[in-house]
Amino acid sequence: MGWERESGHSVNDGPPELTRPNNRQEQKKWRPPKASSKNLNDLFHDTLKDIYFAEKKILATLPKMAKAAQSADLKAAFEKHRGQTEEHVARLQEVFEVIGKKPTAKTCAAIVGITDEGAEIMEEYKGSPALDAGLLAAAQAVEHYEISRYGTMRTWAAELGLTEAVNLLDLTLGEEKDTDATLTELAESAVNVAAEAA
Repeated sequence: MGWERESGHSVNDGPPELTRPNNRQEQKKWRPPKASSKNLNDLFHDTLKDIYFAEKKILATLPKMAKAAQSADLKAAFEKHRGQTEEHVARLQEVFEVIGKKPTAKTCAAIVGITDEGAEIMEEYKGSPALDAGLLAAAQAVEHYEISRYGTMRTWAAELGLTEAVNLLDLTLGEEKDTDATLTELAESAVNVAAEAA
């Protein structure tokens, strides 16, 4: 039980005085939560496992998206990004090596949700002029997630003095930003226009 107001308090008396409850059994001993012994190194490693899972999941999803896409340009963009994603996975393996850890994936709920959404679009809009617009939106959601993750990890790597990891993460971050720009260009030029016209 928490603090209790003294009886006889009037609204005009100003703030109430607080007293501890008299009954010792009602007083629960408050203890501060135990501080975790984990540090930025651990957080970096955990997030690395997370993005490693994400890249492998994306690698498995991109061929399905390329197959479903109706626009030749969108198909080509997905196929190109699949090749880049293979490089991203290889770079992440190098980052694991930099920190002396074995490459391990940890299920990333965020990317599972985003890719599930993309699969839903492929199923629900199959054959629709709006399909490519939906695929683009799903692909950009993936890119924005990756840009956020790689940006954060690059910052942490710099703070931890992991220069080699900074360079590897920066390369991938640049490619993710380029892919996002390409997808935006596609959306603005042809794909969304085609969906609107239908």
